[in-house]
Amino acid sequence: MNVPADGSAKRGVQVRLAPGTRRPDFSSLVQSTGAIDMASIADLLRNAFVYPPHSIYEDVKVAITAGFDDASDLHGEVRFRFPYLALAAVVSDVDDAALVARYHALLAEAAATSTARMASPWLLQSGGKDSTSMAIALAEARPDATCITYRGGSEEDELDSARFVARHLGLRHECLVCDAPRAYDRYLAMVPRMPLLTADFALLSYADLVAHVGSNSGDGIVDATGSDSYFGMHAHLRHRMLALLARGMRVPRGLADWQPLTQWFRLSYALGTLQMNAFERLFPGSRFSDGEVDGLLGTPGPVLASRHRLELFRPEIAAATRLATRRGLAATIVEAASFGKGMFVTAATGMDVAYPYCDPAISGFVLREVPPAWRMGPNGQNKRLVRAHIARYFERLPYVRAKGCFRFDVRQLAHARFDQVHAFSVACADVVPGATAWLEGHRRRLDNKYHASKFYLLAVVLPWVYSRLHPADR
Repeated sequence: MNVPADGSAKRGVQVRLAPGTRRPDFSSLVQSTGAIDMASIADLLRNAFVYPPHSIYEDVKVAITAGFDDASDLHGEVRFRFPYLALAAVVSDVDDAALVARYHALLAEAAATSTARMASPWLLQSGGKDSTSMAIALAEARPDATCITYRGGSEEDELDSARFVARHLGLRHECLVCDAPRAYDRYLAMVPRMPLLTADFALLSYADLVAHVGSNSGDGIVDATGSDSYFGMHAHLRHRMLALLARGMRVPRGLADWQPLTQWFRLSYALGTLQMNAFERLFPGSRFSDGEVDGLLGTPGPVLASRHRLELFRPEIAAATRLATRRGLAATIVEAASFGKGMFVTAATGMDVAYPYCDPAISGFVLREVPPAWRMGPNGQNKRLVRAHIARYFERLPYVRAKGCFRFDVRQLAHARFDQVHAFSVACADVVPGATAWLEGHRRRLDNKYHASKFYLLAVVLPWVYSRLHPADR
């Protein structure tokens, strides 16, 4: 807590951002001291988001993630409860058609309510289950909506599905192909007006999409994020293997710099996982190890503070005895980034953002009226109800067979903007003193997506930090 010169206590800033509210209000941030929290920088480099309820500023706490008491003082003794751990449907026998019809009606109503303030809504349509189901509801609630799909790289195969769905429903569809330099330029233009910071691996693509929508007279984004926590998530063999491999070890630098590891993504990813905490490995993406962050920040203090932030969630982690439940808990914690990227980017552009899946009527219905088997079906099939909703309109879609997962070409960004990020690292040496050395030491390794992902984190964090250190240059 900050204490003014007169000795009176000054309470820090507290911001509550319920997904789906009208243009989140960040005006209270003007009361902040603006001091950057080094533990939060460590959070961003270690996990690509700031652990809730903390923020990038020392004296600002933010409640986006579900599980925090709305009336609590986030600067005091904070408690977190996984809101979906104990709730379960008590109904076992249901009418299948009625269940799907009820889900559709609630989703359409949520889509209509959350977009009522928008004159020209655009749906971020990945082509996956959630955005396909949302497109069906939006076609009824807002037939004037436009669907837009971001093609981030060669690994993705959902564009054909997304285009087919939109056209079949009578919605206009556009595709924006990832151009990393363009996306980065658009992000840099927003940075001075971004109230807070996350380093979500879809942040740059989000900035690219929002800028495109704004230049095409759109005034609102519809985001199909927010249902993973209450629908639940299966733990597949890959997740179990990673959980076993994550041992929190410190690996000698000589091994980490071994030539084969610097060239091959899978080997690099495995070694990185070995150095991670088992629960933090559930967070998405390739990130810096604790030892690397110590080197980047020049002191172990921020990493120790970042690691300690996980203790807030320990009771709920311990109560989540199944790996699948832990995945749901991790998805809830990561909401700080999932919703944050949309709220922070749209706040910088004066645009609205809606999250219909966060409507309490939807989540309450799924938790209390949908049988568990309809949330997570057998054989690893998740969101059975959503699949049934889609099947009412479409017999078969490509996403059911294969799903792309990478939304941004991090290697293209590294090659196109290395010098620019290097310049930011030099200018931010007081905050991240080891960034320049890391960049210079890894320049020839950025064809490996594992290292390019870490470059991405620096590319996001450094210019935001620079803009706060040098406000006159914004």
